[in-house]
Amino acid sequence: MTVNRASARYEGFGKEGKGSITTKSGVLDKQPYGFGTRFEGLPGTNPEELIAAAHAACFTMALSFGLARAGYAGDTLETSAAVTLDQIDGGFEISQSALTLVAKVPGIGADKFAAIAKEAEMNCPVSKLLDCEITLEHSLES
Repeated sequence: MTVNRASARYEGFGKEGKGSITTKSGVLDKQPYGFGTRFEGLPGTNPEELIAAAHAACFTMALSFGLARAGYAGDTLETSAAVTLDQIDGGFEISQSALTLVAKVPGIGADKFAAIAKEAEMNCPVSKLLDCEITLEHSLES
């Protein structure tokens, strides 16, 4: 079992409040977040950006392992994730994570690649965690 940790601190309330996020690894160390970073484009991060990063990384690693299990030697996989936060019934909800993948995988056919990518999309741990629509667009480069 692997346990990873992060912490958040928030000072003040509502729009005027300001927070920071720190991860055990130190990759984030008192990284600012708050209303301005989440909704107004101010410098810092926000929960949806962190979820997008986690989803892109998790899916890409799952795909890498799926391709290796199928006997393919790697070149490159590049994935971006766009996480959508919608206001619904006076609250907020993450409604979608849209994955976009560009891959170079020598010797693989489009159908085989699509099947392995779909399996990775459905079975990476972050996909399993998210309770929203997940989409995947992909392209193979030669």
